[in-house]
Amino acid sequence: MKRLNYLLIIVIASTLAGCGLANDNGELTGVQGRRKWFHSQPFGTVYIPTGTYHTGQSDQDVQSAQIGQNRQVSIPAFYMDDTEISNNEYRQFVYHVVDSLMRQQLSFMDAKNPDFIDYQKKFTQADMDQVVASELYYQEADKYFKRTQWDVRNIKYKWWWEDVVAAAAYNERARRWDDKGRKDFIREETFSIYPDTLVWARDFTYSLNDPMTSAYFWHPKYDDYPVVGVNWNQARAFCNWRTEHINNFYRSLDPNEPTVTDFRLPTEYEFEYAARGGRDGNPYPWGGPYVRNTKGCFLANFKPGRGNYIDDGGIYTVKVNAYFPNDYGLYCMSGNLAEWTSTSFAESGQYIVNDLAPEYRTMAKYEEDDTYKRKMTRGGSWKDIAYYIQNGTRSQYEYQDSAKSFVGFRCAVTYIGRSNKDKD
Repeated sequence: MKRLNYLLIIVIASTLAGCGLANDNGELTGVQGRRKWFHSQPFGTVYIPTGTYHTGQSDQDVQSAQIGQNRQVSIPAFYMDDTEISNNEYRQFVYHVVDSLMRQQLSFMDAKNPDFIDYQKKFTQADMDQVVASELYYQEADKYFKRTQWDVRNIKYKWWWEDVVAAAAYNERARRWDDKGRKDFIREETFSIYPDTLVWARDFTYSLNDPMTSAYFWHPKYDDYPVVGVNWNQARAFCNWRTEHINNFYRSLDPNEPTVTDFRLPTEYEFEYAARGGRDGNPYPWGGPYVRNTKGCFLANFKPGRGNYIDDGGIYTVKVNAYFPNDYGLYCMSGNLAEWTSTSFAESGQYIVNDLAPEYRTMAKYEEDDTYKRKMTRGGSWKDIAYYIQNGTRSQYEYQDSAKSFVGFRCAVTYIGRSNKDKD
């Protein structure tokens, strides 16, 4: 019996040693043996350092709306895409979802983990014939010139996220957790994620934009142009997929490897801070106060004058890396496309948010009033006049379930650490 107890003690000691709890001489040392981890910079992003700036109008409040008052706020460091998400980048998302749906249709699931898709198994011709005959592809009545094409209505992405805001609010009210579990704050959403290519025909009455409708997303000529026709929900779905895509890669290297923080849409205050490029009070990302440089060339893609769209070098959108970047290395933070932010639009939003990492967000359901579905867009677009491409203009919004030919997005991801000193 004594020998058994002795062996048990050895096993427990060995286990604790494996967890980093041994050899501390009874002192408070923290858990030992944890590897150092550095938040690597995601491909295609730039680092935006921690900082403070004055948000709001840098020029006259033309609309006299009183919704963009100046206020000092502080922003934690984050990474941000140096360009708007392009057609080809969004296409990677679409292709991945289609591939996943095809494998689910064929029951290509991992033998060790039946809940996960097996992405290594190869398709045979018989497999492809089976998929083409399924609802993932247009059937005879919907085929155009008998072509075999995806039914874009069925390209849907399912994902989950934790509603920490709701959880925190419940904890504050109830002061107890015994009647609620994590499941009560995990949200499941499913969205059709193919861009709405009809926006080019729908957004402009009595305007011949049919060629853009038929070619803009799929044609290789437009690969490096910003994706449009993506609503706020679809942009969030893209961010979720991008997070899982990179984290799955890290897990494939080491199952215990820490993962990155979530890719997400930037808040409107992060967007404005990044657009200013480290300056304070500048009307435009390049400094301002003019939209032309000393040679008379326009510095952004917008609507000069009274409809002279081509004077700035582009009649619709232009490539995502057109024009000069701002001091942070970000392209087209003004013009080209207005961009989705995570922030909900409210006329009083500037007054009610915190001065530390400010954000006002509502998660409106389909049946709720449209007022709660208004999401802030920033930066102005190719169809807007100069006032709307100013850094401080915050009067533009779109509804979260609507897609436009002049609205796109880029991703942000919070830097894990205090500031650029941690980065060094």
